[in-house]
Amino acid sequence: MIDKPCRGLRKDAERNRQRVLAAARELFAIKGMEATLNDVAHHAGVGVGTVYRRFATKDELVEAIFENGIDEVVGLAEHALRQPNSWDGLVWFVERQCRLTATDRGLREMVYSKAYGGYRVECARERLSPLIKQLVERARQDGYLRPDVEATDMPVIGLLAGTVGEWAGHVDPEVWRRYVALLLEGMRCRPDQIPLGVDALDEDQMHAAMHGWNPAG
Repeated sequence: MIDKPCRGLRKDAERNRQRVLAAARELFAIKGMEATLNDVAHHAGVGVGTVYRRFATKDELVEAIFENGIDEVVGLAEHALRQPNSWDGLVWFVERQCRLTATDRGLREMVYSKAYGGYRVECARERLSPLIKQLVERARQDGYLRPDVEATDMPVIGLLAGTVGEWAGHVDPEVWRRYVALLLEGMRCRPDQIPLGVDALDEDQMHAAMHGWNPAG
């Protein structure tokens, strides 16, 4: 009999935590990382104290949202690898990865910036890089993907989609899809294709680039 109220409280606490997380992800997607814990509480329709009981600092909340976002991208990559056609799998992944970066400003700032990335990005890269390499190498070996496309091009394509979404999303929220389609078309392997004039960033260069951007907020 004594345990029942405790279980009820734990359930309520977890519901509140998930409610705060969902509200924060939605708010950060729109406003980016400039949103505060007070903003999150207002957006979630809960008291500020409820947010601070679940997440003592903004960094704790960012950590939880980032982990959730990376889990989502890892799941996309794993699903893409299960598709029998390697080109279809790669296209499916790129389109959905770009949807995330084009529509979720907060996740984009977390992944691509030194201000909110750091160690989190390193851990995410360890999980994602092998999967993305498999997607790229499989499509390249099957003759679908031009030979000079590298796995490190995929995050850059995501950033390009995000930039288009941030710049023109208020005019047409789907316009990023046009440019992703153009990029994918350019990635296909064709006879007599002219090699790209510039190499892809290697992993060290990608690391340096991601730690060089410091967005406002």
